[in-house]
Amino acid sequence: MSITVNGKVIETDDENYLVNPDDWNEDVAEELIKRHEADGHKPVTETGWELINSFREYYEAHQTHPSMHKLLAGRAKLEGKQFADEESYKNFLYELFPHGPVRMLCKLAGLPNPKDEVET
Repeated sequence: MSITVNGKVIETDDENYLVNPDDWNEDVAEELIKRHEADGHKPVTETGWELINSFREYYEAHQTHPSMHKLLAGRAKLEGKQFADEESYKNFLYELFPHGPVRMLCKLAGLPNPKDEVET
């Protein structure tokens, strides 16, 4: 499978995750977001973009995506948002990405499919 962005063919797997994370850029992200929203998912807001960029930064530093545990532990890092506890942040994330925050953010950030991640 593939997507075409600015005339360039970008390879994806059968679940539309990028095969090569280095193919990602903001134009690719916009195409992934457009497909995400066309599939009936909620629109990606500025907060969603912050999370996407945070996932990219984490992946570049650690060569793996953040786990749900790491994502919840980093809840204070989200610009302008304060959450009293992990549960309220988790509820917020699932409101933005009801089909799994880690999986959806990995896809939009152009990261490999977190197949083994269990989101609880």
